[in-house]
Amino acid sequence: MSESFIRIGLVSISDRASSGVYEDKGLPSLKEWLAKALRTPWEAVARIIPDEQAEIEATLRDLVDHENCSLVLTTGGTGPSPRDVTPEATLAVGDKVMPGFGEQMRQISLNFVPTAILSRQVAVIRKQSLIINLPGQPKSIAQTLEGLKDEEGKVTVHGIFAAVPYCIDLLGTTEKPTPYIETDETIVQAFRPKSAAKPA
Repeated sequence: MSESFIRIGLVSISDRASSGVYEDKGLPSLKEWLAKALRTPWEAVARIIPDEQAEIEATLRDLVDHENCSLVLTTGGTGPSPRDVTPEATLAVGDKVMPGFGEQMRQISLNFVPTAILSRQVAVIRKQSLIINLPGQPKSIAQTLEGLKDEEGKVTVHGIFAAVPYCIDLLGTTEKPTPYIETDETIVQAFRPKSAAKPA
């Protein structure tokens, strides 16, 4: 039987925020969105670190290998500038690449700005955990996770979080199950095939 509790790693990657030059806005916005979207009990394990590839890699490994986070969400460091190395660090610690997440995030952002094609977000599987690079702006974070809706609240473009619970389901084994994540469907509806029944 799968657990009904999930630990989520939240990583803000920014030279200036990590040094206290300005207040980090990525982690508060992530926590706020998750608090609205998740029905499953959860706990955040948060980190604010600089744009240093070795430190990003070490942080991601620690959150998966030692903190037992089934999901890790990063924000920041995914552009084309020399200091933006979050995708490189993420790929370095991954066992499998999940390109659909980055593709969909850019597709969503292209509805608002043509520079969305400059974003290099990636997602990977490490062991039994999913690691996803999110955009740096709070509004963009919510849009990519939740998707786009019309005036009646009907989803017009699916957000990436709709696929996250089932992805984590697929990483579980009989010996080591993964958390069964349920969402508030008014925020984002998790999609699972009919064959993916909820554990007893």
